[in-house]
Amino acid sequence: MDRIRVGSAPDSWGVWFADDPAQVPWRRFLDEVSEAGYAWIELGPYGYLPTDPDLLLEETGSRGLRVSAGTVFTALHRGPAVWEETWEQVSRVAGLARATGAGHLVVIPSFWRDDRTAEVIESHELTAEQWRHLASGMERLAREVLDVYGMTIAVHPHADTHIDTEAHVERFLDATDPALVHLCLDTGHYAYCGGDSVKLIKTYGERIGYLHLKQVDPAVLAGVVERGTPFGPAVAQGVMCEPPTGVPALEPVLTAAQGLGVDLFAIVEQDMYPCPPGKPLPIARRTRAFLRSCGA
Repeated sequence: MDRIRVGSAPDSWGVWFADDPAQVPWRRFLDEVSEAGYAWIELGPYGYLPTDPDLLLEETGSRGLRVSAGTVFTALHRGPAVWEETWEQVSRVAGLARATGAGHLVVIPSFWRDDRTAEVIESHELTAEQWRHLASGMERLAREVLDVYGMTIAVHPHADTHIDTEAHVERFLDATDPALVHLCLDTGHYAYCGGDSVKLIKTYGERIGYLHLKQVDPAVLAGVVERGTPFGPAVAQGVMCEPPTGVPALEPVLTAAQGLGVDLFAIVEQDMYPCPPGKPLPIARRTRAFLRSCGA
């Protein structure tokens, strides 16, 4: 699969926050992701890895690693009032990502319920006006990120956000400019929300700009759906599992992505917060070997 560039991310080491004593130190993450056989990483939460570009380039380069993308959370469905706050955050992350050679910014919509406390923050369904704000805001963000940083955005459908199910993803794609707004297809989140990744690639292939590789444990997911468990506690219960033990099957996803005929990053993200510090590396080694067996 010569068009697929495989990497991993702090998320696969149980890292969700810039600073948390439950997480592995950043130098250990870099050592281990390189040891597991990956050449590409994402920045993870801003401030976890060094924010000095020279230091970060030195630390990644010495381990044979390169940065593929940075990540931001946005609440653009709330309209123009949140633009300045959004751009301030985007500028920090995109500036660091660009300075370290990355060409992508992964954009995740804000949660409608808190992923740690389960507090409902707002309705899980957007109004027509909020959908218009979301679409126009993402297009504006895409233009600004491209103009200022020369990077493309990839919007990440995510559990417990307003872009989650197949219907919501299709509504968002149909409402946004294909030339500006691309999709980060996270296979685990899409399956978590009932979507079919291969179908999405075949139907909206021109919109796929980035991949996150992840699997869901169907048995755990069934309980999560039945109880209405929020995403954070669901992860703690092991809803995201080690490939190839879950769904979707990743080889058909990779084959479909290869068939698009474009270069794509495929970044492994096995949500595991919190997790024991010795757990991620053996999983990362096995996952990398599995992906090699798929041709990636």
